[in-house]
Amino acid sequence: MEEKEFRGIMIDSLKKLNIELSDLQLEQFYKYMNILIEWNKVMNLTAIIEPNEIVTKHFVDSLTILNKVGKNSTIIDVGTGAGFPGIPIKIAFPETEVVLLDSLNKRIRFLDEVIEKLNLKNIKAIHGRAEDYGRDKEHREKYDIAVARAVAPLNILLEYLMPFVKTGGKCICMKGSNSEDEINKSTNAIKLLGGEMIETDEFFIPNTDIRRKVIEVNKKKQISDKYPRKAGIPSKQPL
Repeated sequence: MEEKEFRGIMIDSLKKLNIELSDLQLEQFYKYMNILIEWNKVMNLTAIIEPNEIVTKHFVDSLTILNKVGKNSTIIDVGTGAGFPGIPIKIAFPETEVVLLDSLNKRIRFLDEVIEKLNLKNIKAIHGRAEDYGRDKEHREKYDIAVARAVAPLNILLEYLMPFVKTGGKCICMKGSNSEDEINKSTNAIKLLGGEMIETDEFFIPNTDIRRKVIEVNKKKQISDKYPRKAGIPSKQPL
């Protein structure tokens, strides 16, 4: 896809979200897309490889939560994969501090290259599991926002995310539209982890018929030392 066409699609889609990007930001997204396509030829980073779909299903989808993120927030993106939504948020809000956490080291190599080629500052990619880093004093209860996109069912996901968030901060969970059952099953987890559900938004990604649901959970009090449990336990024995 030529850069002019790419910019047109991005601008049109983001207008529907009331988001405006500078020429530099659009250039960064274009570079990001091309790096992703190249790396994906030798490494399975994403099943979405068509430029139009990368724009809508990765870039625009990631930016649908921008209105829930403060410009100066500290953010951890747990299970970031190929960098979604963390890198798009960082491009759109350069003032944010972002940590990208993923359990596969090969993805970290890709993310490091994107960070370098896009000349992004105050962002780093780290290799590890949420259950381990959630107990690390450098990361435990240090972030304004923990975010994840399609990582795990909500009652499991919150045990991954909540330990990272400061009291008064929040988790932003990006889900498909069929997540009502997950929400119903997460009541106990939210209570045990010191949280309170504050908002659930449902919408279509601009210029698509793809429904998304975004769930926000506030961190009301400090989390118990019991959480997160050891690696593998949250998924096997959900709260």
